[in-house]
Amino acid sequence: MVSAHHLQPKLKRLRLGGMLDTLQVRLDQAQQHQLGYLEFLELMLEDEITRREQKGLAYRIALAHFEEVKTLEEFDFAFNPKMPAQKVRDLATCHFIEAGESVIVCGPVGTGKSHLLQAIGHAACRQGYKVLFTRASRMLAHLGGGHADGTWDSRFRTYLHPDLLIIDDFCLRELTPQQAEDIFELIGERHRSLSTMIASNRAPQDWYPLFPNPVLAEAALDRLINRSHHLILEGRSYRPLLRPDRAPTLAKENDPE
Repeated sequence: MVSAHHLQPKLKRLRLGGMLDTLQVRLDQAQQHQLGYLEFLELMLEDEITRREQKGLAYRIALAHFEEVKTLEEFDFAFNPKMPAQKVRDLATCHFIEAGESVIVCGPVGTGKSHLLQAIGHAACRQGYKVLFTRASRMLAHLGGGHADGTWDSRFRTYLHPDLLIIDDFCLRELTPQQAEDIFELIGERHRSLSTMIASNRAPQDWYPLFPNPVLAEAALDRLINRSHHLILEGRSYRPLLRPDRAPTLAKENDPE
């Protein structure tokens, strides 16, 4: 009689070693319910598909470099009645990625921009898309280092590979001529078929003066702004509720009695 021990090298050679994790459970189930051979095989294949999907999702999330793993299920839409919840949920379907469109999220500090960016990015990972999350300052510093040591091309390609590039804290301060050039090149390469999601405390019309070259600003930003969904966040900030000394107060506010 063949044992799981004897199957192990064969399954691993076929890259099906994960089946060993559920093999005994499925054998017991097959005996208990008198499953046929095809039914048993189908269960084992479903286990392997699930395992690979979970492994793939974990890999894509790791590559995305999220600062925190956030989901829309965790987002409190009821807290802010002005939140465009339906539009957010539409974006989370990721149809805009399939269409090669982009998203601009604007709003005051604390209205949930970073959470929504990472939650939509997480939804994209679940749907099999390659995602990369970064802050604008970190990305520009990374590219700036490439100009200094001659690795700019390889560093630049990092931001061209993902299906969805997420840039938080965009245009918070004036750009140097080199930073403006880098943004121009990035938008120019991505806007044709790849999606970019940007969050900023400033409205898009306020980005133009931050570029030292008005012509470059016009060329770069018009491409981005006119091929993007615009999500405007308003209302009160979540951040005061995150203070440690607000925890008892918050619990009292949420108490149904």
